[in-house]
Amino acid sequence: MTVTPSASRAAHVLSRPLSLNGLMVPNRIVMAPMTRKFCPDGVPGEDVAAYYARRAAAGVGLIVTEGVYVDHASAGEFDRIPRLHGPERAAGWAKVVDAVHAAGGTIMPQIWHIGMIRDRPEGVYAGAPSTGPSGLRIDGTEGAGRAMTLQDVADVVEAFARAAADAERLGFDGVEIHGAHGYLIDQFLWAGTNRRTDAYGGDLLARTKFAAEIVAAVRESVSPSFPVVFRFSQWKLWAWEARLAETPGELEAVLAPLVEAGVDAFHASTRRYWIPEFEGSELNLAGWTKKLTGKPVITVGSVGLDGDFLGAFLGEGAPLQGLDHLLDRVEAGEYDLVAVGRALLQDPQWAAKVLGGRFGELSAYDAASLNTLS
Repeated sequence: MTVTPSASRAAHVLSRPLSLNGLMVPNRIVMAPMTRKFCPDGVPGEDVAAYYARRAAAGVGLIVTEGVYVDHASAGEFDRIPRLHGPERAAGWAKVVDAVHAAGGTIMPQIWHIGMIRDRPEGVYAGAPSTGPSGLRIDGTEGAGRAMTLQDVADVVEAFARAAADAERLGFDGVEIHGAHGYLIDQFLWAGTNRRTDAYGGDLLARTKFAAEIVAAVRESVSPSFPVVFRFSQWKLWAWEARLAETPGELEAVLAPLVEAGVDAFHASTRRYWIPEFEGSELNLAGWTKKLTGKPVITVGSVGLDGDFLGAFLGEGAPLQGLDHLLDRVEAGEYDLVAVGRALLQDPQWAAKVLGGRFGELSAYDAASLNTLS
């Protein structure tokens, strides 16, 4: 793949607006959610507002924030990951939203509960046990936690609904529910961590019950026109080859209840967006999601870079990769929006350069970008 597609083609394909329920996204470029740990006591400061606003000012149409813990004792682990609840945190997020809107962008928080993926919880999370569908870690072993009771399930569902309502009240343009990567919602969806024998465990349909209840509660807590996005994946942290669905039919069984519950769009997370999802088809996970649900879909996974994002955590960089394949797929309507992660960490001006045909100004990824808030 070439690194420099036609400047006019990139602008034509990616500059088109898109409607997500009541939200008009000005173009097809999304900033992917990326945990940064720059929010002491969960409060986003002026530096966080400037960080997001820079990307919006440079042409990112939709920003999905780093994961934001919901208001539940076992939701998180690190004190410097943001939260929405509490007056000081709400005030900080209101400034972030205002800054992004002033720069011409749209923004939604990614609301999140990590479940059994906890190692050394600190601060307000230190005294609470880890909880999950069956008290199992991603590798199938028992952790220092417990299986959720029905009351736990109800409490977490309500925590997601409150977070979504808070997001709308603070002026966000929508909300993304984090149901991917082996965190709590995904732990219910995946047979490897869900061994329950009640209504929340068993076959694929039963394992979607928790996720669908969260979606329905979120949908009920916000205005009908407020977009609800659901992020999901096949892969899990420390279980890279794990799969929710082995066939398109199984994938449809997972997604259909979420559509019925009120999802407006899906964010299909893959590590490399160009990899076909099922044998016999060139469609990736996002492409299959749109085909099966008819809903708008965000694709993601090493956009603009040749190298899995996992290498970034090992201090590895990544060279540039061409965009022609991506533009082909967007132009064909296989997916609607394109989420960009590391390339936007590397360069806040990435969207402006791509939309303006300034491909010669793009640079390879330097893992040191992970440690800055530029």
